[in-house]
Amino acid sequence: MRFAAAAVDYNICYSSLEGRPKNIMKLLFDLFPLLTFFIAFKLYDIYVATAVSIIASFIQVGWYWGKHRRFESLHLITLAILVVFGGMTLALQNDIFIKWKPTIINWIFAVLVFGSHYLGKKNLIERLLGNQFALPRHVWSRLNLSWGIFFLLLGTLNLYVAFFYGPDLDPDTRRGVWVNFKVFGLLGLTLAFTLAQGIFLSKYLEKAEKGKS
Repeated sequence: MRFAAAAVDYNICYSSLEGRPKNIMKLLFDLFPLLTFFIAFKLYDIYVATAVSIIASFIQVGWYWGKHRRFESLHLITLAILVVFGGMTLALQNDIFIKWKPTIINWIFAVLVFGSHYLGKKNLIERLLGNQFALPRHVWSRLNLSWGIFFLLLGTLNLYVAFFYGPDLDPDTRRGVWVNFKVFGLLGLTLAFTLAQGIFLSKYLEKAEKGKS
C-alpha cells in the first residue's frame, strides 16, 4: 500500500503548491529525472536523454537517502523501471522500451489503487487523505476508483501517442511529439484532473464547515 500511496501523493502534490517554496522544491525534486530527460533530449537525442535520466534517478534516490536516511517509494519505483526499460533502450538502441515506461508506471499505480479498493478497511485515497478530510465512505470509494481509472487512462494514452499518433510523420518528429507529451501532456492532464478532484471535494468541505458552525 505504501507504493500506491506514494504514487497518488506524487499527483496530489500538484494541487498543494499554494506558492509555498517547500512544496515547489519538492515538486521539482520529484520531477528531476523527467526534467533532465527533456533537456538532454532537446540537446542530444533519445538515447543520451535516457542515460541522463537514469543517472539523475540514481542521484535523486541517493540524495534523498543521504538527507532523510530512508527511501521515497515513488523514487524507487521510477528508478527500477528506468533501469529496466532505459537499460534495454540503451543496450538494444531501440526507443520502444523507454516509450513504454510511463505506461508501465501508471498501470502499476492503477493496479495498486484498484487493489486497495478491495483490501483492508480503508482504500488508498482514504489512507492518504483521511487525516485531512472527513468524508462519507461512498465518497472515498468514488475518489479511489476515479484515481485508478485516471492512471489506467494515462497509461493507455501514452501508448497511443508513442506508437499510433501521426503515422505519416517521420520518426524524429513522432519521437519529439511523444517527448513533449510525456513532459507537458501528462503533467497538464494530471493538473487538470487534480483540480477537478479539488472542486469535487470542495462541496463536502463546505458541508463540513457549515455543520461545525
